[in-house]
Amino acid sequence: MRKALRKTSKTTSTKASNKASKKASNGGTFRVRLRRDRTLVLMTLPAVLLVLVFNYIPILGNVVAFQEYDPYVSDNGFVAIFHSPWVGFEQFSRLFEDSAFWDAVRNTLVLFGLQLLLFFPVPILLALLINSVIRPRVRAVSQAILYLPHFFSWVLVITVFQQIFGGAGIIAQTLRQHGYEGFDLMTDPGIFKFLVTAEGVWKDAGWGVIVFLAALASVSPDLYEASAMDGAGRWRRMWHVTLPALRPVIALLLVLRVGDALTVGFEQILLQRDAVGPGAAEVLDTYVWWNGVRNQDFSYAAAAGLIKGVVSLGLVLAANKVAHLMGEQGVYKK
Repeated sequence: MRKALRKTSKTTSTKASNKASKKASNGGTFRVRLRRDRTLVLMTLPAVLLVLVFNYIPILGNVVAFQEYDPYVSDNGFVAIFHSPWVGFEQFSRLFEDSAFWDAVRNTLVLFGLQLLLFFPVPILLALLINSVIRPRVRAVSQAILYLPHFFSWVLVITVFQQIFGGAGIIAQTLRQHGYEGFDLMTDPGIFKFLVTAEGVWKDAGWGVIVFLAALASVSPDLYEASAMDGAGRWRRMWHVTLPALRPVIALLLVLRVGDALTVGFEQILLQRDAVGPGAAEVLDTYVWWNGVRNQDFSYAAAAGLIKGVVSLGLVLAANKVAHLMGEQGVYKK
């Protein structure tokens, strides 16, 4: 009897100690952690509220994709949702039968492919080039010059390209002055996708350079010294030391970029849509805007936006799975 009691008490104490150690490893109870991290919680609360109000609550409005929504049924547009008739999947059937929708899907995927091919190589190459510069002042000036276009609005970026590659741009005027025929790349539908990609790379490559330079700064110089002592040249050091250090950042940015795949620059495309025509410039975002805002076919536009959101979510999950297969964490753990 005594042995059984001792055994029972020993088991109970072991479980209690294990529970206490587990609670200690997790940072204590929720109330203790909340009291300990209340300053950080208060700091993040405005951002959480901002995301909740402008990102999550509007998701409820996707219900109009299954209705024949009429905002003029009531004086209040929100109340009109409850008075609009349900049509089921009729809006989606219209969408799949619309050839303009599939043209927008094709243009979106082509633009995404071009941007993805240049989003990683260009910033990585520039980061490696700047990282190899010895003088800190030259490195700082180079970073500032590359990062400056990131703060430009798309209106200014397109204006700069118009002044360079437009029909009245500096290149066309110079060619005409020397007896050659000028050109206007800004209104050529055939090269519009490459032009949009070039604008995006010029504007946002500096941001990627900063991210990759931060990752390179975390690489220990001892690794380079050890590889150099083993006889590794510059290219082998870059392949076996530098690129593995960038792999976690590349995996994370890949997931984020793929999640934003179907959003290829609404403002940028909209500003140049009329110059080349909707056949070359229509993407999903402009398609939703044109049908929803201009034509006031809100249910039809909501159906297109809902499809885009679901596909984007699937791409994020797939890209995160690929990151896990690469041995990286991705956006969230397994």
